[in-house]
Amino acid sequence: MIPSAQLDFSLQLLLQQLDQAELSKFKSLLRMLCPKDELEHIPQMEVDEADGKQLAEILTNHCASYWVEMVAIQIFNMMDRTDLSQRAKEELREAALKSLQENKPLSLDKQDEYRSILKKNFWPGASDEVHIVTQRYERLIPFCNPEMLAGPFPYTVVLHGPAGVGKTTLAKKVMLDWTRDSLAKTLSPAFYLSCKELNRKGTCTFAELISKNTPDAQEARPEARAPAQKLLFVVDGFDELRVPSGSLIHDICSDWNMRKPAPVLLGSLLKRQLSPQATLLVTTRPEALPELRHLLDQPLLVEVEGLSEPDRKASILKHFEDEGQALRALALMQSHPGLWRLGAAPAVCGLLCACLKLQLEHGEDPATTCRTATALLLHFLCGQFTPASGSRPCPAPLQAACLLAAGGMWARTSVFDAEDLAALGLTEAALRPFLDAEVLQKDVDSAGCYSFVHFSIQQFLAAVFYILEDDGEGARGRLGGDVRDARELLSKEERLKNPGLAHVARFLFGLANERMAGELETTFGCRVTTGVAQELLKSEPFWTMDLSEVMRCLHESQEELLVRDAMDHVTEVSLRVKTRMDLVHSSFCLRHCQNLQKILLQVEKGIFLESDTALESDAPVERSKNDQHMLPFWVDLCSMFGSNKNLMFLDISQSFLSTSSVRILHEKIASATHNLQKVVLKNISPADAYQKFCIIFCGHKTLTHLTLQGNDQNNMLPSLCEVLRHPKCNLKYLRLVSCSATTQQWADLSSSLEMNQSLICLNLMANELLDEGAKLLYMTLRHPKCFLQRLLLEDCDLTGAYCKELSSALIVNQRLTHLCLAKNALGNHGVKLLCEGLSYPECQLQTLVLYYCNITSDGCVNLSVLLQQNSNLTHLDLGLNHIGITGLKFLCESLKTPLCNLRCLWLWGCAITPLSCADLSSALSSNQNLITLDLGQNSLGYSGVKMLCDALKRQSCPLRTLRLKIDKSDAQLQRLLEEIKESNPHLTIERDNQDPKNKRPSSHDFIF
Repeated sequence: MIPSAQLDFSLQLLLQQLDQAELSKFKSLLRMLCPKDELEHIPQMEVDEADGKQLAEILTNHCASYWVEMVAIQIFNMMDRTDLSQRAKEELREAALKSLQENKPLSLDKQDEYRSILKKNFWPGASDEVHIVTQRYERLIPFCNPEMLAGPFPYTVVLHGPAGVGKTTLAKKVMLDWTRDSLAKTLSPAFYLSCKELNRKGTCTFAELISKNTPDAQEARPEARAPAQKLLFVVDGFDELRVPSGSLIHDICSDWNMRKPAPVLLGSLLKRQLSPQATLLVTTRPEALPELRHLLDQPLLVEVEGLSEPDRKASILKHFEDEGQALRALALMQSHPGLWRLGAAPAVCGLLCACLKLQLEHGEDPATTCRTATALLLHFLCGQFTPASGSRPCPAPLQAACLLAAGGMWARTSVFDAEDLAALGLTEAALRPFLDAEVLQKDVDSAGCYSFVHFSIQQFLAAVFYILEDDGEGARGRLGGDVRDARELLSKEERLKNPGLAHVARFLFGLANERMAGELETTFGCRVTTGVAQELLKSEPFWTMDLSEVMRCLHESQEELLVRDAMDHVTEVSLRVKTRMDLVHSSFCLRHCQNLQKILLQVEKGIFLESDTALESDAPVERSKNDQHMLPFWVDLCSMFGSNKNLMFLDISQSFLSTSSVRILHEKIASATHNLQKVVLKNISPADAYQKFCIIFCGHKTLTHLTLQGNDQNNMLPSLCEVLRHPKCNLKYLRLVSCSATTQQWADLSSSLEMNQSLICLNLMANELLDEGAKLLYMTLRHPKCFLQRLLLEDCDLTGAYCKELSSALIVNQRLTHLCLAKNALGNHGVKLLCEGLSYPECQLQTLVLYYCNITSDGCVNLSVLLQQNSNLTHLDLGLNHIGITGLKFLCESLKTPLCNLRCLWLWGCAITPLSCADLSSALSSNQNLITLDLGQNSLGYSGVKMLCDALKRQSCPLRTLRLKIDKSDAQLQRLLEEIKESNPHLTIERDNQDPKNKRPSSHDFIF
């Protein structure tokens, strides 16, 4: 190796700080770390007999400076002489800043040194699993993937994901790769900012901040040699930053030499005030992502999930020598979605395997351990502290570790220094057993600091803190200050600020299990109480949580009596199964419910993989196995239909099921004794689920309301007709929306309605009924045994072709009172034909909806004549028809006549202008029946409303609801409306904010 004349720190002075024993250890480690040919040209005796000064001279005379600096810092750290390694780094930084000021070129050795120190400090001993994770995600980062074209703007990339999945490791790997410049004459500097350390950093300049956290500050100013685009800033652990929410966006700094609090400098960097053209790479847990996005401009989000399922499987199998044990462990983890998800973190995957391996080797059944995260972590913890035979365990170390964990959770930190320990009254000696067991370890990134081996361990021990019985000197005796009462773990406000508290609460419920509490007492010799969870169940905050979170907590306990008591008062659940864990939690809790009356269920894509087209690339066998893992939980969930005798309402919507899960669902509902009255099935796959449900409900005499929506196969209607024809059918309301059927099937439905004696409301909205299908239905209306009272044919592709048949049916039918023909192109001719039937006194129709039916002023002529003939019609919706000034004039004439019985008139978006308001005002002054008038989406403005003013102010005005298009910025109009309200307090003036694309204004009056 080529020798170097000078180091950038005084190795001689540092080595002279070592005593003789330490110097001997330094030499021993030096021989161990250096390559075989590194010191072979130096006589071994010369090294052995050298003092500190002489050893420094030997190394600087025979070895390259960058290698000496790198290995010296590494050895000092291995010897726990971090004071010396810190001094060496400080001197390196000073030398770098001096080189910067003198504008000296970088030597190739120095570039190698830079990368070598980065590698030793930021890439220590990475496992194979870590390499797999980094390779998987590096290609998603644009500036790491040569196949991605560079964009016009500097990159801001956010790596987000749960703890331990490899975000930090990936970011450090990116740092190493960044520094490899293909030209070799320029260096691409990378700066590492740990938010854990920023919490302990006071006021400083930005140059000081980045040099503190980087082994070389060679590019610490904008005037440095490397172009701004060549700078990379890695901001690691944004979620660890302890600052008030939203505070980072208020104080912004753009001067590298201005002294500011470290978080302010970080916020300014993220807002691109300090280095606008630099590349930013940020890591965070998901809970801090919303706040981070407020600081960043168009970030690229890369979700880091850790090990993929195939890599997870390979990692598990690699941990076991015995193939049988390996397959057993794999099957156990795959059958418990919570553990399978935890295994995505490489470190946790190893922890899981270690626990399972130990149990399998001892001949124990690890199935119980795999049920919950609480059981697993408790087993891991107790496995590290198995008491020696005949010895009595001491609870003090556990109390100390739990206090540290709880204090950290409330302080929102996972890294602890000596000050943190002192603030909690703790010492390193008190925590020594946990350090020796490597449950607590020295933090890799922060010298002199400690962290738990995984964040979930800290959350678990924080939960243990709350169940330790206080003996007057234990950890619970120190409750207060930053460590708060257990009930605050459930506080919505606290969880928003500190999402990690949710996991602590779940573990707290897990520790309510008597078996687990007993294992904790036996291992650590402590006294615990299991009553904390029961106390939380009685607290108000618990039941203000989202139901899914309530079920997570209850599932963690695995105490059936506790769950039964908790769910006893629940009568209604709205369950959205978004993940497999949601299914696991809800199945355990809902099978213990006995008083449910209403269930709303939604199963998202991916729970049952048989139906997930997005996963078609997976091997069929593997997908089938995954589905089989979930079916036992689905069976448990569906058992709630048998245990809830008072269940009356079932809504299954937007659900992606599989053939197997549909079969189980049908079997459970069919075999259960219940009083279902209302069933809603919307947009369910597979499509044959609808047909099977119809078979179940055939002859079900308590069922009165049925909604079937979104079936795209024409196999359902025959089964539905069987339901309607069954002598025990008591169905009163049927909604058949957006379903596929043939013309013959519509004919069968029509004939079934003639036989049915119970149905009074039929909704066929958004079906391709067409005129031919409608004609058959009109014939049914003429049948004397047709009991329909309300019929909705909205958006059924109808025209005015068969309105003559409908008109004649309305004359004959004595029961139909509500008819909706909205969104059908009936036109003026169709309206004319309808009015002929409506004019007969035998016609009982009261509500007619002609919303968006291509009606103009000509159609209003016929409607006006009808309304003046003492018609039974009381509700008329003409919304979104271009009737204009002339059409409204005809309607106003009818409103003036005493024979007009109209009570509600909807004219939403009918092209009415202020010019029509004089006629409308006159009509309102004369009319004594109209109580609702909708003029929404008509631009009347101040002048139009002013014309209506006299009629509206009258106390005798029957109008109770008026809907207008109101411009809030029109102060003059606002004052006028206030005057009207003061003069006529019985009148309610509503601002039109209805979206007709989703719901027409009259829909709430057309009751189904």
